[in-house]
Amino acid sequence: MRFLTYKYGEKTFLGVLTEDGAKVLELSKILLGTSSKTMIEFIDGVSNADLDAVREALDGDADHKGIPLAEVKLLAPITRPIHDILCVGVNYKEHLEETKRWLGDENFQKPPKSIYFSKRAVEIIGPGADIVSRMDLDEELDYEVELAVIIGKKCKDVTREEAEDVIFGYSVFNDISARTLQREHQQWSRGKGLDTFSAMGPVIVTKDEMPFPIEVDVISSVNGEERQHSNTALFLNDIPGIIADLSAGTTLEPGDIIATGTPSGVALGMKEPKFMKPGDCVTVEIPQIGKLTNYVV
Repeated sequence: MRFLTYKYGEKTFLGVLTEDGAKVLELSKILLGTSSKTMIEFIDGVSNADLDAVREALDGDADHKGIPLAEVKLLAPITRPIHDILCVGVNYKEHLEETKRWLGDENFQKPPKSIYFSKRAVEIIGPGADIVSRMDLDEELDYEVELAVIIGKKCKDVTREEAEDVIFGYSVFNDISARTLQREHQQWSRGKGLDTFSAMGPVIVTKDEMPFPIEVDVISSVNGEERQHSNTALFLNDIPGIIADLSAGTTLEPGDIIATGTPSGVALGMKEPKFMKPGDCVTVEIPQIGKLTNYVV
């Protein structure tokens, strides 16, 4: 199932896409007793019976009840996260190598374990939204396509074997980054936490539709030129390992977002970097989930 948050008229709704992706069904009309106003509330409160009811609506003669997708405005599935986004740094070998070249061999050592950091995101932008470039702060504006893991239940000290059980679903994430700020502060958080620098969408695909372990292509393009194309099978640390690490001694909650890292092909890794600038169009894609396009202003 593909869950989403959308605006229709002046109101915001939770919905699910029909199987053909052409229409949106409003969740409150399927789950009549639901009081969920946000995707996080829905994830936190949804039962297996609720999910079965949604499946039945999709399997039945539901198309005539939906709204054409073209008539709604998609937002990020989760617009206001409950916590900062949990991110994994240099989780592909090729990206590790290009990061090493960018920072200089003398300034970078391969980490013995995964690098984790928090990305400030008061609000996450969705499909078609503007990325507000702050050229007064940093002219090296970069893109990063990532698979986002959405946690489905409160958990702590999760083992590798238990990891899939605590997942609700997956989305596409663009970890927009200001590279000069990253380099000057010698850490990730400052250069990645500016407003509008977190983009996610177009939907959350439930875990039952994504065979585990996850092996999906991750692709990015700028103005139609492909920049990144890899597969999550090449993770240095896989999703069970990431969840086991992040939950060790730390509570994860429903709706928490884990951005699992980006492959090579970002602007900083190029001999002649092609950083984004106002007027650019950036698209990140995972075919099993969808495309997320945003515009730099």
